[in-house]
Amino acid sequence: MAEAAGGDTTRLLRSEGGEAENQKISKRPKEPWRGEYVKSIVYAGLDAIVTCFSLISSMSAGHLSSVDVLVLGFANLVADGISMGFGDFVSSGTEKDAAVMERVLTEWEVANQGGPQKTQLIRHYQALGMDLHDATTVVNIFSKYRDILVDEKMTAQKGMLPPDEAEKPWKSALVTFTSFLVFGSAPLLSFIILIPFTHSDTVKFVGALVLSALALVLLGIAKARIAGQNYAISAVVTFFNGAIAAAAAYSIGWTLRNVAGLQD
Repeated sequence: MAEAAGGDTTRLLRSEGGEAENQKISKRPKEPWRGEYVKSIVYAGLDAIVTCFSLISSMSAGHLSSVDVLVLGFANLVADGISMGFGDFVSSGTEKDAAVMERVLTEWEVANQGGPQKTQLIRHYQALGMDLHDATTVVNIFSKYRDILVDEKMTAQKGMLPPDEAEKPWKSALVTFTSFLVFGSAPLLSFIILIPFTHSDTVKFVGALVLSALALVLLGIAKARIAGQNYAISAVVTFFNGAIAAAAAYSIGWTLRNVAGLQD
């Protein structure tokens, strides 16, 4: 018996060693950066660059002065930043409240309808490929730990993550607001930096175009770094997203001025 057990153990170790060698052959996928506020930074940053430069494009097409561009640009930047931050705060808080209420409901279902709830979870695991015996075993183990069973039902069946008590919606809102201001300032910097060197609004607009393109590319690279994606593809996609929006804004401003007759 001991020899048989030893032989089984040896074969198991050899099998695991072979699997490990096979796994070493393939390259390990890139590991994404697990930042808590990644979504807020990327979303707010991209929206800020595109929104601010689109505004500058439409105003430049309408031949507004640099002072007008700066005043309206920064006013719009701050107003949109506050709106974005408050929107993030409300949506994050609502999502958290919904998760709390859903967990309370799931707890009641597990406590008062234990049998049917276990059956539903077993069928869910079967649908994922488990056989009946393994699915029943897993659910029976979870049943010994009420909190784990509740969280598993929320995640597996209802597609909702359990509420995170450490999550603070106001922090997400602050990150969104800050990211919006920082990235959205990039297109406007040209109108400030070039003041001592030129009075040409065209040159300042070209400078804003260059800074916006640079900011979009850097944001695309940062997004690729965070998500473990291809740097070049992410940068190009992000750049063209901003370019299309800016081109649309400039075209509308030019059309309203020159075709629709909305001139000074």
